[in-house]
Amino acid sequence: MELSMNWRRPLFGGAAILLLAIAACGENVAPKSLNQQLKKKNRPVVVDVRSSFEYQSGHVPGAIHIPLWSVPFSRSKLPKELDGIVIYCEHGPRAVLARGLFLLIGVRPVAFVKGHMAAWRQARLPMEK
Repeated sequence: MELSMNWRRPLFGGAAILLLAIAACGENVAPKSLNQQLKKKNRPVVVDVRSSFEYQSGHVPGAIHIPLWSVPFSRSKLPKELDGIVIYCEHGPRAVLARGLFLLIGVRPVAFVKGHMAAWRQARLPMEK
């Protein structure tokens, strides 16, 4: 019986690695380019997957706050008609995980802010609190 259960661990681990690899591949939107797009009528939907504290300390103008842990339950927070989203965290790892979760709940395409919030801040782009 123990032998029959051992094959599941590598399979699960392989599936997790595959999901992360797929999630890590995505379009990047440069912070300055995104800032220009946010000024247009058909602005992209931007999602901040950082913690509440981080979000409240400053975020991309108009960003929807969906912490990483709540992504699987977040579809109702997004517009019904959706042509994709742009996501970010502070440096990237949480956004990679969030992208995989968004793909699992049917949200696509999912792009990243290149360099995430750290790059946005470094470029001295506007932030909301």
